[in-house]
Amino acid sequence: MRWLVTGAGGLLGHEVTAALAAEGAGAVGLDRRALDITDPAALAEAFARHRPGLVVNCAAHTGVEAAEEEEERAVLVNGDGPRHLAALCARHGTRLLHLSTDYVFPGDADTPYPEDHPTRPLNAYGRSKRAGERAVLGLLPDRGAVVRTAWLYGRHGPDFVRAMSGRARGEGPVDVVADQFGQPTWAADVARLLLALGRTPGAHGVFHATNAGRASWYELAREVFRLVGADPDRVRPVSGAAFGGRVPRPRYTVLGHARWREAGIPAPRPWREALAEALRAFEEP
Repeated sequence: MRWLVTGAGGLLGHEVTAALAAEGAGAVGLDRRALDITDPAALAEAFARHRPGLVVNCAAHTGVEAAEEEEERAVLVNGDGPRHLAALCARHGTRLLHLSTDYVFPGDADTPYPEDHPTRPLNAYGRSKRAGERAVLGLLPDRGAVVRTAWLYGRHGPDFVRAMSGRARGEGPVDVVADQFGQPTWAADVARLLLALGRTPGAHGVFHATNAGRASWYELAREVFRLVGADPDRVRPVSGAAFGGRVPRPRYTVLGHARWREAGIPAPRPWREALAEALRAFEEP
């Protein structure tokens, strides 16, 4: 089976194409310059040339602040693009794994959101991603999977973990938000989950690909400092309001993982375990 990875130049797209290459899988990774998923003609040409049996859509408009300023553009990439992809996959009998986000939820829970929980995004970015989810699930009810992830970090940042690792090697205090909660997630772990899902016949619907547990940004920063040998007490807790910003962000987006077990795939591991391994890997040449 040939895999096609869209958005292959991004943080997660890099990890997915690398994981496929490491396993010797037949795969083509196309970045934004090579394939614009908002262009139906370009998508049709890519399908004709590569004839994929499975598509992993990592292409996305990911700027939360920018989406609020240009919601139409965000919907074009995050909503219309996946719809074009799903329509082609339906026509060719191709499976589609589409990456989405925790921001489709409002953040008003205090226990993990299950996969079937109703969505109600707070901002333009979340609304644009929900549009993509609905397109994929509507057009590919038996061959489409929506895979939500969050708080991603990886070898091909920039990202929060990379930023905190750099700050840890400096001096002085670092103020970090302590009243927003989620799941720090290593992109390499998401890539492994996507490969397992793609190789599980009949797997479709919604899955949550985040490392297990929960943390605030403050707790994550302290753990990064600790793991790189810096003093965690340099990290100071502050409220999200202290950083200002006009885009509403969900307070709590911890996600449940029941669907992995139902599909016969091991559920994601704890975030602290993944973070420790990731930071060691980042030091390797």
